[in-house]
Amino acid sequence: MTVIKRSARGAACAPAEASYADIEHWLLHDAGSEPELLLTYEAFLWRMVAAGLPLDRASLHIGTLHPQLLGFAWNWRRSDWLCDEVKVRHFTAGTDAYKLNPLSRIFESGEPLRRHPQRPDAQAEFPIMRELAANGYTEYLALPLGGDRFRHAVTFATIDPDGFADDDVEQIKRLLRLFMLHVERHIAVRIATNTLNAYLGPVAAGKVLSGEIGRGAGQSIRAMIWVSDLRGFTDLSGRLSGADMIALLNAYFETFAGAVLANGGEVLKFMGDGLLAVFPLGDGDGARAAARAALAAAEQAIAGLDQLNRAAPPPLDRIDGWRPLRAGIALHEGEVFFGNIGAPERLDFTVIGPAVNEASRVEALQKIIGRDILITAAAARHLDTPLDHVGDHALRGVAEPMAIYSPGPTAGR
Repeated sequence: MTVIKRSARGAACAPAEASYADIEHWLLHDAGSEPELLLTYEAFLWRMVAAGLPLDRASLHIGTLHPQLLGFAWNWRRSDWLCDEVKVRHFTAGTDAYKLNPLSRIFESGEPLRRHPQRPDAQAEFPIMRELAANGYTEYLALPLGGDRFRHAVTFATIDPDGFADDDVEQIKRLLRLFMLHVERHIAVRIATNTLNAYLGPVAAGKVLSGEIGRGAGQSIRAMIWVSDLRGFTDLSGRLSGADMIALLNAYFETFAGAVLANGGEVLKFMGDGLLAVFPLGDGDGARAAARAALAAAEQAIAGLDQLNRAAPPPLDRIDGWRPLRAGIALHEGEVFFGNIGAPERLDFTVIGPAVNEASRVEALQKIIGRDILITAAAARHLDTPLDHVGDHALRGVAEPMAIYSPGPTAGR
């Protein structure tokens, strides 16, 4: 688990005293003004404390729709006032820590669970009870939430010597029915954001979520344009099985797209074995910064591909006949239209313009020039890195030959 946000507003985020009716009124009328689930959850828990519920530790666990995440969790402690939001990776579900946790039981059975951590039988059943007992907790309560499409649950623990009274548990369940409406609202937005980020990238996703969804909606921007392509893709596709080719493409794209993202670029599209990305120029010295970032990403991607060839991870290490994997990258600078294009019923968020076409034509020169990274004069003028001039080349559809540069052959290649 990785902490992504933290709040420590403490009891100040709720009234000093509250009744259950007050909490219900807040959930029905005012809780919706909280901009984040982290803050809504924190305020909800402190209101329950203000109403007299003996809460000392609580957590909220929400499943989500994401290619790499199992879900999110929010962990609260009364003692230090901290409320943390964490993301949970998919692999967590296969760990012993998860399988031996009460949450795993809740998600499988869909039934509430109450245990007394101080009892040896509870500690034998769930190892986490030993940790809770050592910290003075006397009762632990876990409840399933929501429907069955995604796994949701809440947990509560107390250090009160008498634990939770049955009336406390009923009040918690009653309040959770209303609180869950806010959870579903926030999670719907989170799922939409995660899904769009994964498929469109964060910049394009943000524009779509902000309402820029009409056909033709977008803007003209100046950007460093990245076009890359895998060498020998047709030959590889003919020799490798579909499953092996997908594994190879995933490793290749992870290396190249990862380099783009690590250097602040925006991955726009995977096109077969091709990758389209941009580094917007921005204001001020943005052109120089974008050019440096694009070149750094290109050099990182090529180095990563060399490492992939030398020491392939599973399952590539079990696949024969794909080495050496080679790819070419073209970097160009120009004005592009960044926005929604397509049919009324099926839109795509992408970039178009003569500069994109020119970058694609330059990338095709890899076969002739034999360099991994090609940079146009338009992009090279923003760089202070020494570059080799590898000739002026005629490009299909471009009136004048274009001067092409390269950072030079990679040492040892």
